[in-house]
Amino acid sequence: MINNQFILNKFGFLGEDFSKELNKHAVITDIKAKTEIIREGQKNKFVPFLIKGSIKVFTLNDGRELIYYYIRMNDSCLMTFSSIFTDCVSRVYAVAEEDSEVLLIPVSVVHEWLIKFPEINKLFYYEYDKRFSDIMNMVNDAVFHRLDKRVINYIKQQILITGNNPVKLTHREIASNLGTSREVVSRVLKKVENEGELIQTKEGIKIPVNENVRLG
Repeated sequence: MINNQFILNKFGFLGEDFSKELNKHAVITDIKAKTEIIREGQKNKFVPFLIKGSIKVFTLNDGRELIYYYIRMNDSCLMTFSSIFTDCVSRVYAVAEEDSEVLLIPVSVVHEWLIKFPEINKLFYYEYDKRFSDIMNMVNDAVFHRLDKRVINYIKQQILITGNNPVKLTHREIASNLGTSREVVSRVLKKVENEGELIQTKEGIKIPVNENVRLG
């Protein structure tokens, strides 16, 4: 039986018949941190639901990443789901940020369920709303915020995702995720550290307690 508590929390409203179908067709797999799950141009065979861990969804432009959103525990990937209505070809990259456990449902089965269990559409509408908000926040951050604010927001986001403060992040990793250079990020981090907004230690980058209350 697939993770009963997860099924109850995520799909319980669809009833016992759906639970039986889910156990019949879905599979659970473990994915190691930093493992690529899918890449742009690759055929989507499954719709994923994250049981635990975190997954980064992004695109690449001249080797630089543009993050769309992070999939967190109990979430699904909107971009993957939306592709099944067209050619099932991925338009994004997805990489596990940490060791993750994922529920995979075959695309062909999802097509059948949309007809057989129409209430499942409520689940995807909810996922769409969350992911759309994430993308809007990303666009607003990129357009309206200075780089120092974007760096701080990115670090806070990683603390929320991992639950670690300090969080292990390299200057190069931050630069790649924000579409800038490592040298620029290093200068920005030094500036905001001097202003008391963060602390760089051997354990990672830490947001002070007075800032931490505003992480959410």
